Amino acid sequence: MGRLNVNLCGIEIDNPIIPASGTFGFGYEFAELYDINCLGTFSFKGTTKDARFGNPTPRIAECTAGMINAVGLQNPGVEKVISEELPKLSKCFNKKVMANVSGFAIEDYAYTCNKLDKETQVGWLEVNVSCPNVHGGGMSFGTSPEAAAEVVRAVKSVTTKPVIVKLSPNVTDIVAIAKACEEAGADGISLINTMLGMRIDLKTRKPVIANKMGGFSGPAIFPVAVRMVYQVAHAVNIPVIGMGGVSTAEDVIEMMLAGATAVEVGAANLINPYACRDIINDLPSVMDKYGIENLSDIIGGVK
Repeated sequence: MGRLNVNLCGIEIDNPIIPASGTFGFGYEFAELYDINCLGTFSFKGTTKDARFGNPTPRIAECTAGMINAVGLQNPGVEKVISEELPKLSKCFNKKVMANVSGFAIEDYAYTCNKLDKETQVGWLEVNVSCPNVHGGGMSFGTSPEAAAEVVRAVKSVTTKPVIVKLSPNVTDIVAIAKACEEAGADGISLINTMLGMRIDLKTRKPVIANKMGGFSGPAIFPVAVRMVYQVAHAVNIPVIGMGGVSTAEDVIEMMLAGATAVEVGAANLINPYACRDIINDLPSVMDKYGIENLSDIIGGVK
């Protein structure tokens, strides 16, 4: 056991640093820049049952201390992910990967997770319940405890892998949703997904993003993420992965003190492709500075 090791839903990882889904592709793109085996794991691009082209452009807007994206889950669909993306990844990554799954109906989630369940390189399923339910009036599954729990039950019935539910912060009571997921059998919770944001172009007087609104991420949302991770980690008895504006080793330690077992890094990868490697390299000296022997000792250290 190294100083940075943590146990995530029964799987030991070398460190708690996980590039977040949608900011790290399928991994092999970053493997051209550095050895991605230094990571704890990473969450690959949000995968759906069928191929998706994504939203119209422009999809990105810059903001003070963050960015807005409305990419729209562009991906080749689960069959191609399994036949094309995972074989490429296996050549440069020799650890278990986290598969991020999205769906627009309960049966979509079950179908995709069932397919990925058979893949030995997939260690965890991170189920994104922030998608609109096309049969439920377009409301996101993650905005209601009942709908989120229904997704969890459907996925748990088709997989033996740990299921981590990724929650949206755009809700009234995130703790109630986390508890409903735990009761339905979730093995872990990851949060927060992006907040909802918007920018307007003063010259055209139109929204900067074609979709009008998008997911706001980056350092500006970090205090909100820490607060929600703290609330959820104190309410459930399953591991929590913290994310939202994390960009330094100090941020990682703050998230873990709030209750996170592991930490995802998102927008920072888009600013500096070496962000996760740099955080991992910085962690031992920052731990020394704050008198931390092992990272696993500080999880939920703030009561």
